Amino acid sequence: MTRKVTKAIFPVAGLGTRFLPATKSIPKEIMTLVDRPLIQYAIDEARAAGITEFIFVTSRGKGALEDYFDHAHELESSLRKSGKTELLETLRTTNMESGAIAYIRQHKALGLGHAVWCARRLVADDEPFAVVLTDDVIMGDPPCLQQMIEAYGETGGSMVATMEVAPEKAQAYGVLDVAEDMGAIVRARGMVEKPPLGTAPSNLAVIGRYILAPTVMQNLNKLKAGSGGEIQLTDAIADDIAAGRDVYGLRFRGQRFDCGSKAGFLQATVAFGLDRDELKEEFAEYLHDVMSMRRAAE
Repeated sequence: MTRKVTKAIFPVAGLGTRFLPATKSIPKEIMTLVDRPLIQYAIDEARAAGITEFIFVTSRGKGALEDYFDHAHELESSLRKSGKTELLETLRTTNMESGAIAYIRQHKALGLGHAVWCARRLVADDEPFAVVLTDDVIMGDPPCLQQMIEAYGETGGSMVATMEVAPEKAQAYGVLDVAEDMGAIVRARGMVEKPPLGTAPSNLAVIGRYILAPTVMQNLNKLKAGSGGEIQLTDAIADDIAAGRDVYGLRFRGQRFDCGSKAGFLQATVAFGLDRDELKEEFAEYLHDVMSMRRAAE
């Protein structure tokens, strides 16, 4: 029997420099994709997977992120008086109950592994936990983390979300060294963070969803600097493999968008816009017209 995963860590301490000047005044995580901020997509996915405790690793200047999950009593009252029940219900999905959410500060940008380690006192020594990177927005049914939780119930150990990438792009990711390929699930014999071009052990890249055994947090206690001089979560997972513990990759069903990049953010905006019943017809017509004009101008 695997222990139920109820806690998720959200590393959101980054400065979002690729989105300046917008991120000069607002955290990147509350930039909106259609009409919901990136963080809301991550929270909704975690809730669908059964997560009930949410741990945010933040940094200076993230106050707006914390306010987003608070109750907006005046706004709720105004919507209630106006009879706007649908908007009121939408607003309520953004609220977090007292005690469900915690905020921890990462005072120095020392890598993803360090950000996860900052939350160590909020995760029990024998407790598995999830890690969700908000830059990776995944359109999937069921949601990606839910798929992972279901697969984890069968495998135990640790599990990472994986997707196939072109060989020349592998150097931008952590990459699995595959010991056994079982279709949707693979068992790893190792992991390499950002391998030099042409040296990746496979084309299976790790993206921002993890279910991790308690021993991974213990490995992070060593605070070893890895690729780029940072403390890498990949290295802590690889240490578990080296110790003979099971680590699996899941080829999730869905489409991942890298919303940490401008191109990925725009691609996600198009995909999620076309997925909305009230928008897709008008939006698709506009996109068709734009592409027709571009082709005519070539």
